[in-house]
Amino acid sequence: MRTDDFKNIADTIPHQPGVYRFIDKEEVILYVGKAKDLRKRVASYFGERRDRAHRTRVMVKNARRIEFTVVETEADALLLENTLIKKHQPRYNVMLRDDKSYSYICIKKERFPRVFITRRVIRDGSTYFGPYTSKSRLKIILELIKRLFPLRTCSLNLTERNIEAGKFKVCLEYHIKNCMGPCEGLESEDAYNEKIDQVRNILRGNFGAVKQHFKAVMEQHAANLEFEKAQRIKDKLSAFEDYQAKSTVVSTKIRDVDVFSIVSEEKDAYINYIKVVNGAIIHTHTQELVKNLDDDDEAGLLQYAIPIIRDRFHSIAEELILPYDIPLEDENLQVTVPKIGDKRRLLDLSEKNAKYHALQRQKQRASMRRKQTSAERILRTLQADLNMDALPLHIECFDNSNMQGAYPVSSCVVFKNAKPSKKDYRHYNIKTVQGPDDYASMREVVHRRYRRLLDEGEALPQLIIIDGGKGQLSAAVESLKLLGILEKVTIIGIAKRLEEIFMPGDSVPIYIDKKSESLKLIQQARDEAHRFAITFHRNKRSQNFTGSSLTNIPGVGEKTAQKLLAHFGSLKRVKEAGAADLSEVVGLNVAKKVKTYFAAEDEQETT
Repeated sequence: MRTDDFKNIADTIPHQPGVYRFIDKEEVILYVGKAKDLRKRVASYFGERRDRAHRTRVMVKNARRIEFTVVETEADALLLENTLIKKHQPRYNVMLRDDKSYSYICIKKERFPRVFITRRVIRDGSTYFGPYTSKSRLKIILELIKRLFPLRTCSLNLTERNIEAGKFKVCLEYHIKNCMGPCEGLESEDAYNEKIDQVRNILRGNFGAVKQHFKAVMEQHAANLEFEKAQRIKDKLSAFEDYQAKSTVVSTKIRDVDVFSIVSEEKDAYINYIKVVNGAIIHTHTQELVKNLDDDDEAGLLQYAIPIIRDRFHSIAEELILPYDIPLEDENLQVTVPKIGDKRRLLDLSEKNAKYHALQRQKQRASMRRKQTSAERILRTLQADLNMDALPLHIECFDNSNMQGAYPVSSCVVFKNAKPSKKDYRHYNIKTVQGPDDYASMREVVHRRYRRLLDEGEALPQLIIIDGGKGQLSAAVESLKLLGILEKVTIIGIAKRLEEIFMPGDSVPIYIDKKSESLKLIQQARDEAHRFAITFHRNKRSQNFTGSSLTNIPGVGEKTAQKLLAHFGSLKRVKEAGAADLSEVVGLNVAKKVKTYFAAEDEQETT
């Protein structure tokens, strides 16, 4: 992507937290990044910054488009980024490729439950809170909980029978007041569970009274000029305020689900899909539908699109989260219409992305209507006439030129945004073909052109035009197949006699209105390629003719001939020059030979 490409889409990227993805022409994710402000972050990849790393410049150059997913918070963006990197292993991401999972606080399902940090979620009935994006903040929270509510840290099997039998003795944790000694029956199960209930309230975010307590303690330390103690309390308070007990993008209570939402407009509908595996979002996608019937309702569109989208992304989830209940062909699928909780938050996230996508499409269309230039209008007409997937912003046209097989040359002219880009024109001397063989010449030149573009990592054109009929077109197609890029471009041939347009493999020409602007653009490219080829051919022929005329003179070699032409400018001026002028350039002896030769030539023409 170039800076101009980004400017065209900048208005469609929101100033909201989320995750962005750079995707190449093969639909492979090159890079996944998070952002507090998506538009500002993505904009930082473009422009004239000289401190940008070479690796980053290469990544942006290889990207063809940008996708993004909007989330609620910056922490959610970090979690989603982590999940997507581990899922897709993008080439240009290096930080999160490890197999580490997120950190959680676990309240173990056991008598006298332990509270500890873990990365493993075991579905044994234990309660998990998180995930946490910062392990240092997580440790602060856990330390604070233990100071407020002394809990056991040992892994002893504290059954009622074992405690009554006196199998255990209190440890150092009891003596330093970090545990109340339930192992010896010094703390009742009910009293211990009351503390666990308070820990659950704190981890669920119900810690208003706790915050007030710590604010008072912090202010007291500050009043006593105990600033280090006040700072420690402030850090713990900050950890509480930044804590997020529920994450939109990762949940321990949800397994494998597919989330669908829909936004419907007068002519279009947008269906957002979120794929959740093991409680984490691993893919998001928004599908745009064109409504064909006035009575297409949202339920009918969802019912139509869900099987197609699930098949495309190979989903095997047995539960669907939908905005309302709809009948599905697969009776084994469970439909959930959530009102509260984690599943409702997932549905809200899906609806938010669908609405935002619809809004951006509206802006794009409005901007297109306001800013569409004549070049854009012509290119969109050409795109429709040739049934192309991509807008032909970059067009290349080839033509051959020779005189009965002598001096064979070819030309490649380039049009960008429907205008000639003369700095990109190229001409070719034919190297591998003997005699007048237009097909072989076209095969050689097309192969040389795109072999070089591929080797240099340059962008391919969206449209290739071949000046000639089905034979030249077939020859060019052979080269594109050999390079493996035939499916990546559109190629056509234009026959000179009837101005017919041929597509590969189709013996019947396609019809384009003779007055169409798109046909005029094709003809302009063809005529320009023809002009460029003819000019190059004439120059080459003239140079060869001029050089051979001078080198026919005894004692005049190629270097002497070039020196004379460089000094006098043309063969005619060399003939008209006097002996004295010639001798200043090549010496008296050679000057006499040149004058003698041309004098004899003139005398022969006179007779």
